[in-house]
Amino acid sequence: MEKKLIECVPNFSEGVDMNIIKQITNEIEAVDGVKLIDVDPGQATNRTVVTFVGTPDEVIEAAFRAVKKASELIDMSKHKGAHPRFGATDVCPLVPVANITMEETVIYAHKLAERIGKELQFPVYCYESAALSAPRKNLAYCRSGEYEGLADKLSKPEWKPDFGPAKFVPRTGAIAVGARNFLIAVNFNLNTTSTRRANAIAFDVREKGRPVLEAGKKKLDDKGNEVYAPGTLPGTKAIGWFIDEYGVAQVSMNITDIIQTPLHIAFDEVCRKADARGIRVTGTEIVGLVPLSAILEAGKYFLKKQSRSTGISNEEIIKIAVKSMGLDELYAFDPKKKIIEYILEDGGKKKLIDMNLVAFANETASESPAPGGGSIAAYMGAMGAGLGTMVANLSSHKAGWDERWEEFSVWADKGKYYMDTLLHYVDEDTNAFNKIMDAFSLPKKTDQEKASRKTAIQAATRYAIEVPYKVMELCYESMEVMKAMAEFGNPNSVTDAGVGALAARSGVFGAFLNVKINSASLDDKAYVDKILASGQNILEKTIILEEEILAIVEGKIR
Repeated sequence: MEKKLIECVPNFSEGVDMNIIKQITNEIEAVDGVKLIDVDPGQATNRTVVTFVGTPDEVIEAAFRAVKKASELIDMSKHKGAHPRFGATDVCPLVPVANITMEETVIYAHKLAERIGKELQFPVYCYESAALSAPRKNLAYCRSGEYEGLADKLSKPEWKPDFGPAKFVPRTGAIAVGARNFLIAVNFNLNTTSTRRANAIAFDVREKGRPVLEAGKKKLDDKGNEVYAPGTLPGTKAIGWFIDEYGVAQVSMNITDIIQTPLHIAFDEVCRKADARGIRVTGTEIVGLVPLSAILEAGKYFLKKQSRSTGISNEEIIKIAVKSMGLDELYAFDPKKKIIEYILEDGGKKKLIDMNLVAFANETASESPAPGGGSIAAYMGAMGAGLGTMVANLSSHKAGWDERWEEFSVWADKGKYYMDTLLHYVDEDTNAFNKIMDAFSLPKKTDQEKASRKTAIQAATRYAIEVPYKVMELCYESMEVMKAMAEFGNPNSVTDAGVGALAARSGVFGAFLNVKINSASLDDKAYVDKILASGQNILEKTIILEEEILAIVEGKIR
């Protein structure tokens, strides 16, 4: 259901001529499905860091176009800059953001690297999680010798590129394509002006830790390297500093592995270490962007610490995260400008579920064929699941039931999942209808066009069957929540659980009507027979479950 999102952060070896950078970013913005987030040029480094986000295939396409344009516009033989570099596009890391694993992201990184090497014909090295050999995980190792040493390096067998030719291309140099974890840059505000105290806290928590002292001097190992006592937060880097603008000291941290150390865990640990030194964390400042999952995980973490249900709206969960970590202490935290997924939604097509109740009803009643019965079936199911979730949340918050909050929170989370997923299908059913209309509008003058049109119509028709069938499954499964709430939930809300079951039951029946009418137009009769038989089975089970739930409700209200 949820879109897979990856971030791409290419670094281009040009930070002075913004006309060149604009031509490169124009290539990125020309690709549908990606959004340019940030362009950060540096004159001293003569380097520009560009950030864009989108769906994987589209990000790969945009990255390739940008790398190609950079190879045409940037002449590395004339490049000077303070930052290490060895190519026109020096590095191009891919970062998993939402609903995609690192393993999947690595596959996309290799796909991009292979295409660059094959089509653009210059050396490509893969680094970090995308590395094809252990030493090359380290970007500094891949880039050793920089551009000036590249010609000599490429003459050595051990420096054969992972993709592309082992030849020196003076104008372009080489590129490092990688996959790495999302990095959250965060500052923790302290109620002190002491940089020394802030640094002490940073050393307490950062992975590297602090230097070990012996007799007032830094301890060295057998090789003469400084010995460090590790900090408490793996996957973090941190220092302390003073910010003139706000008049406070901060612990400035990069969380380089948000799986090992989530944002909320870093916050709590900094709070503990600060408290041990008589200092208080007064708030948190996120620099740049953050994935929705990081904020939702934080909000749920703090809700659980309060013994409260986590099965509430994302908006409420975000509000808890903001207030718990003081994300709005220095300035307002606007989710639409700070959370990646919300930024990507801006300017998108208006959804049915974004309408208010009156507008949705009016749109349904209008002469437009969509939203139709399929969307309404999904919406009835969503409302049913919403009622079951409400009863779970009320039960979790009921006076005298404090020891049962977690039990009901689990049910509320289940109900919220069904509600959110069914809300998605309100629009998806309309999208499925539109796919059929688009397929019918395809040209049909030649035999080839007719064949292509027929294939498109059949594919769209199959999808228009799959969507309401999925709605049937979700509506039926959601009734598990309503039954549990009728049996064990707040008795004052038992009729709400009953109404929820009726709404979900209607969703099943309504969706099945759409499955059947669309099945009549599908040529694959074996598939049709299978889906209709399965749908009938769901319908029959729904009827039985509805009767069970209503019997429970009737028994409690008499």
